Amino acid sequence: MKPKFHWYYIILAIPLYLLALLPMRVIYFISDGLRFVVYYIFGYRKKVIFENLRNSFPDKDEKWIKKTAWDFYRNLFDVTLETLCMATLNKSYYSSHIKFHNLHLVQTLNARNQPFILVCGHMANWEWAGQSLHLKSAQVDVLYHQLTNPWFEWYVNFIRTRFGVYTIPMQNILREMLKRKDIPTAVSFVADQTPGPDGCHWMTFLNQDTPVFVGVEKLAKKFNYPVLYGEMVRVKRGFYEIDFIPITNEPQLMEENVITETHMHLLEKIILRNPESWLWSHRRWKHKRRNNNEN
Repeated sequence: MKPKFHWYYIILAIPLYLLALLPMRVIYFISDGLRFVVYYIFGYRKKVIFENLRNSFPDKDEKWIKKTAWDFYRNLFDVTLETLCMATLNKSYYSSHIKFHNLHLVQTLNARNQPFILVCGHMANWEWAGQSLHLKSAQVDVLYHQLTNPWFEWYVNFIRTRFGVYTIPMQNILREMLKRKDIPTAVSFVADQTPGPDGCHWMTFLNQDTPVFVGVEKLAKKFNYPVLYGEMVRVKRGFYEIDFIPITNEPQLMEENVITETHMHLLEKIILRNPESWLWSHRRWKHKRRNNNEN
């Protein structure tokens, strides 16, 4: 699915494209500069980040909270600039910077021409994860929320789809999945965003009462697609590893909310090991459970 294109979008994209041509060592130097300026001068979402960290890690002291927040800003700008660099990165760059574990799980499903659902969180560089898997082993279909700015919507879609990744706006999920059900795709969900307080599942996540989207589970059961969890960690700057963890091959036999809680618990475990790599600037806990919400 490609957003509508206007000719002047190319002109607007030139500065970002030129940025993406810079050597990665320069990109990371810029990232360090942005981290310093934003943390100490602008304080982008600093209150939200500190509040999220304090509530998620009530046993940690303020020194740990500050260090983790500082490390988070490095991750934030590294991921932002690495994502913009997708406009110029070649295929070999991904293969040399991302290592896979348990890739046979994906390859087995592909050999059976079996579409599956791949669920992950906003950990490390989730954008590179989709690109690298697509180039390595599977057709990746990425589900996403459309952006309000039409130019940025076009540009982000451009960098995501350069090598054939297929993008699906959230409002078109059912139609697109039905249309592509005979293609052995990895339907990719980044499933840790914030739903409204109703029509979701509530669970304890990072020591807090948390609303969770149930779309992964509902679609897995509707189409009877196997579900894998993609766990991504940063080994060092610009280098990542991705591990595939099976959740179920028979989603229709799973009890209600088990798939949802399983992928959220897997995300929680990797956050506890690598807290600086999660997207703490998101207002994840802005909703409170209503009294009539029993889930």
